[in-house]
Amino acid sequence: MSYCEHCEGQRFDRARVLRALRQLQKELAAAPDGTPDEALDRALKAVRALDVPHLEWADEVADDEVIH
Repeated sequence: MSYCEHCEGQRFDRARVLRALRQLQKELAAAPDGTPDEALDRALKAVRALDVPHLEWADEVADDEVIH
């Protein structure tokens, strides 16, 4: 089975996000002194730092742009 270039990119990006979250999970387990809100904030920052092109806010997408 093969994927179009766009979908293959999404699979790659998903893998990067999962790796980043697993790494953060290990870090949080080693130092469990934070709050749930802090953990969630760190997770969001970790994902945003990846600069994944497929993660766009709905209001940042042009009206005529189609999202695959």
